[in-house]
Amino acid sequence: MNYKLFYAPGTASMAVHWMLIELAVPFEAIPVDISQGQQRDPEYLRLNPSGRVPTLIVDDVPYGETVALMMLLAERHAAAGLMPDTNSPDRAEWLQLTIYIANTLMPAMRDWLYAAKDGDPAGADAVKALAERRISSVWDNFETRLEAKGDHLLGERFGMVDMLAVMLMRWSRKMPCSAIDRPTLHQYATQVTRRPSYIDLCDREGLSGWPT
Repeated sequence: MNYKLFYAPGTASMAVHWMLIELAVPFEAIPVDISQGQQRDPEYLRLNPSGRVPTLIVDDVPYGETVALMMLLAERHAAAGLMPDTNSPDRAEWLQLTIYIANTLMPAMRDWLYAAKDGDPAGADAVKALAERRISSVWDNFETRLEAKGDHLLGERFGMVDMLAVMLMRWSRKMPCSAIDRPTLHQYATQVTRRPSYIDLCDREGLSGWPT
């Protein structure tokens, strides 16, 4: 299996980068300097017409969308156990939680982060206020899950949804609705980010200081 990841530190590519490290599969990582607009270079747009990261080249074919890439990797490397097996009783809940994060949390994060850029700046405060409520509702969900299930969002076993969730929790670190202001989520993030794969990821991407 041949993988090549185009990424930018700390962005939506972070969870895919983390997953490749966790899987311990060979891959090439190519940084995209979004501060210099490299994601809009014609050469990059041929790989990913949306002009976003990540892009993952899988056996010489480019694909995008963070959640889709994580699901693909989890399926291709099923022995790693980062998602429930097809016939597992936990499979439906895994699918539900994955799509919930993708459809509820990720759009709300983008609305908060880019309210003034993507829409009318005059309405940015209202957009951000609504986004905060949606983000907080997801943190409520995560707290309830962790209190019921244990160490991880789907139970005792670490998996794909934990990498996705922790990446997005990290994004909230400068928001009024920061995930780690909640003791249950702070404990969860602290535990998950002690994994060697996360520490390696931060070293490779030059990230530090979260959670604190």
